[in-house]
Amino acid sequence: MSSTPLALFVGLPNPVLSDDEFALFRETNPLGLFVGRRNQREPEQTKRLIERFREAVGRDDAPVFTDQEGGRVQHLDAGPWPLFRSFGQFAELARRDVELGKKALRLSSRAMGAMMTELGLSSGCSPVLDLVFETTSAVIGARSFGPDPDVIAALGREVVDGLLETGNMPVMKHIPGHGRATLDSHKERPVVDASRETLAATDFKPFVAMKDTPWAMVAHVVYSAYDKELPASVSPVMHDVIRNELGYDGVLISDCIFMESLSGTLPERVKQVLDAGFDIALHSHGDIRQSEAAAKAARPLTAAALQRIAAGKARLGNLKIDYRAAHAEVEDIFASALVS
Repeated sequence: MSSTPLALFVGLPNPVLSDDEFALFRETNPLGLFVGRRNQREPEQTKRLIERFREAVGRDDAPVFTDQEGGRVQHLDAGPWPLFRSFGQFAELARRDVELGKKALRLSSRAMGAMMTELGLSSGCSPVLDLVFETTSAVIGARSFGPDPDVIAALGREVVDGLLETGNMPVMKHIPGHGRATLDSHKERPVVDASRETLAATDFKPFVAMKDTPWAMVAHVVYSAYDKELPASVSPVMHDVIRNELGYDGVLISDCIFMESLSGTLPERVKQVLDAGFDIALHSHGDIRQSEAAAKAARPLTAAALQRIAAGKARLGNLKIDYRAAHAEVEDIFASALVS
């Protein structure tokens, strides 16, 4: 095993880590694990899965991420866990009473962060800072706070700070903005033809305002004003735009490389992400054969990436709260405000 982890997150098909997967991860040392709905049945099983992965790679702080935004994107949605509201619902509450909306969102973010931290999960890959328009692909929808970049940044701040307070890593997505994409990047390659001036004044704006967020996930979207061919997640040009024009110096991880916006084999996709200059490739699905192929194509984290990861970890708090009580308080706020 290399002492420096690979710049790679791996996924699993099942809720348990097989002996062969354990041996592969011990040998290859991927940075982190991404667990989905298929991997999480109940708290003790989830905790054990996370412990087994960390045992395999020999790092008790190895990051384990999931998708836990609220609304239709929450992979902790089985019976033992409370269901959280979408960002669109918090935006509607904030339109009626901005301070109440921010209070409820901060409390909900703390509840969600505390729940994940208790399980051993490092992040729920949230918040979504994409704008939403009438033409936006339904893949975003109520995951967004709306069309106003200033509102998105203000509400996104509550999520980021609430998660950090409870020791859970925020990951803003999908930098530099998925909102103008009319196609679902899971299935097709979206192309955004907006001008540089338009993008700077709209889609890029929440990410610039939130550039102190420790991690960001890069969109599989083509921005033709900058790069006519390649999605941002595999574009050296867009890497430089994010680092220099947007001024983002945190950890940059690709969206899942299984998504059909990308082309090439799985190992080629891993290489494309890393060759473009991004810190980490996210391989969140797949079986052991695919994980092995991804690991062979990956390379150790750079010194700069290791520094960014360490800087993010240094910002994690240790606020302890009763997440069920906090979630119930959020529901009371919505009931009192008569917002469904």
